[in-house]
Amino acid sequence: RAGTMILCFDTPGSGQESGEMDKLPMTREGLQALEDELKRLKAVDRPAVIQAIAEARAHGDLSENAEYDAARDKQGFIEGRIAELEAAISLAEVIDTSAMAGDTVRFGAWVVLADEDTGKEVTYRIVGQHEADLEKGKISVTSPLARALIGKSAEDSVEVAAPGGSKAYEICEIRYK
Repeated sequence: RAGTMILCFDTPGSGQESGEMDKLPMTREGLQALEDELKRLKAVDRPAVIQAIAEARAHGDLSENAEYDAARDKQGFIEGRIAELEAAISLAEVIDTSAMAGDTVRFGAWVVLADEDTGKEVTYRIVGQHEADLEKGKISVTSPLARALIGKSAEDSVEVAAPGGSKAYEICEIRYK
């Protein structure tokens, strides 16, 4: 029906019946990076955009003022990012990986994988979703590859659905330092 609003609620068993938010696992370094970004946004970027808005307002007619529109857009982005970072930090559950060891893949592990088709090796660290950065070899614990790796040991094979088809990897090495 036109004009009908659909509301979605968490289903029983989702872990959020009590209104509690799930904790976000992350490394100590990942939390520090979020805190540093939040500090920079509040101390440097927010005041700069407020100043830019004030200067653009001084130029007169706001309806045709591109500098004003750009500054307001940037302010919206900064305020949104601040809210996102504050929420992530409040839900952060730091997992100390410094004392971890073992021969199975867990959160915080560095895993060396060999592509079973090409033999090419890649190394990934399994981290929290807010600190994942593929260019730095950090993959989210919630990613399909990380989920396939968790609990596995060296010399195990894993298969992961990828956009170009299924990929198979052999775990060559697991380390926590």
